[in-house]
Amino acid sequence: METARSLCQLHTDLTEQEILTIEAMAAILQPIANMEDADIFIDCISRSGDALVVAEAKPLGSFSSYENSVLGMPAQEDNEPAVARTFRLGIPTKHMKAMTQEDRCVIQSVEPIFNDSKVIGVLIREQAMDELKGLETEPFTMDGLYPDVFIEDDKQWWLDEYLEEGLILVDRNGIVRFCNKCASNLYKELGYVGDIVGQSYKNVRLVSMDCGHLPGTLANKETELANHHFNIRHVSSGKDDDSFAVIIRDITRERKQEQELILKSVAIKEIHHRVKNNLQTIASLLRLQSRRSENEETRENLEKSMYRILSIARTHELLAKNGIDQVKVMAVISNIRDNLMRICDPTLELQVDLEGDDFYISLDIATTIALVINEIAQNSLKYAFVDRERGSISIQITQGRLYSSIEVADDGCGFDVEKIKKESLGLSIVKSLVRDKLHGTLKLESDDQGTRIAFEFSTQMHDVQNNCAV
Repeated sequence: METARSLCQLHTDLTEQEILTIEAMAAILQPIANMEDADIFIDCISRSGDALVVAEAKPLGSFSSYENSVLGMPAQEDNEPAVARTFRLGIPTKHMKAMTQEDRCVIQSVEPIFNDSKVIGVLIREQAMDELKGLETEPFTMDGLYPDVFIEDDKQWWLDEYLEEGLILVDRNGIVRFCNKCASNLYKELGYVGDIVGQSYKNVRLVSMDCGHLPGTLANKETELANHHFNIRHVSSGKDDDSFAVIIRDITRERKQEQELILKSVAIKEIHHRVKNNLQTIASLLRLQSRRSENEETRENLEKSMYRILSIARTHELLAKNGIDQVKVMAVISNIRDNLMRICDPTLELQVDLEGDDFYISLDIATTIALVINEIAQNSLKYAFVDRERGSISIQITQGRLYSSIEVADDGCGFDVEKIKKESLGLSIVKSLVRDKLHGTLKLESDDQGTRIAFEFSTQMHDVQNNCAV
């Protein structure tokens, strides 16, 4: 038969002295169970972090909630919140609902077991709910009035019933004198039976903290209980009698939404990472094919396609780092600039300047802008700096209220605009992207001083993203 000592040695990190203390308490469980007509247990914290039953006693000659022994079985926090509360706070917990290992509903009262100042276990008293009589106490009232120590105007009492936060008022003796409907419902959800009004606040508090004595002094803590998250504030009344108010707000929904956003961000990062990898694989295949091709025109077209795909891949790489479907326009264009510097003719001393406004844009806009600028810059590299040792390309970003614009200019030799408009596939792609994807316009100027290409895109398309980012 398992004993308190063997269970503690096998499953806990208790010291020899602490185990002796548990053994001494376990030796008197049976008389306590008989006297209380209740099931009595001792739980200790196991190495896994769960509470573990290390000793038990059923009342002789009285009803027990258990058919079998539960020695060595865990006590989950969701099923036994009173046990978890006492372990966490080191204070007693009275009359809370619990679910046994045999799926029977009981009422628990829990006391901490100390060795010096350390909680090494808890003593638990349990009775089945249908065996209890008179536990539901009459509500503690003060003729419909709040205690004078808190509110002097008795006409204000009704307001608290409409608060979305739980409100508890505690008097100078540490006794709960009032709780509004929200607080009452909250405690019932946590498993407390009966009205907490009239009870010692130490026996029902959810967290341990001191708010001091100065008027309006605030102590604030966040805690998690039974899969609920609460923000709990203790506010001193400012009097010398230690009275205070407790404000409890259920922030479970906010915390769950935060967790969902984190998970969504991780998922978005993974998606963009995979898209980037797939695009880079396609670009590698095109590069391999271009090297094997003996036809110069075919090789050139394959390389152009490869650079277009890489510009999209770089955008997805940025989004994979951010974890959101929006990115700064400067970051997108900086990637294109870096790519240009890597692929340009090593004999050409190229300078690429990037200036202007920075703001968030969506994935679709970012991808389109990357393709447009890549196409324009590739054209400059191929035609603008022929037989030259130096060249420069400037990119200017301007944010507007209705439309934003980007201008790409080089100091190259220029070209015949009308001829290029008719023959250039790259320019046709740029015009199509600006018109159909960005819903903007394209302006093209070229002379012997260089070429300037500017395009606009609707600011309204990225206003939502910017508002969210702020």
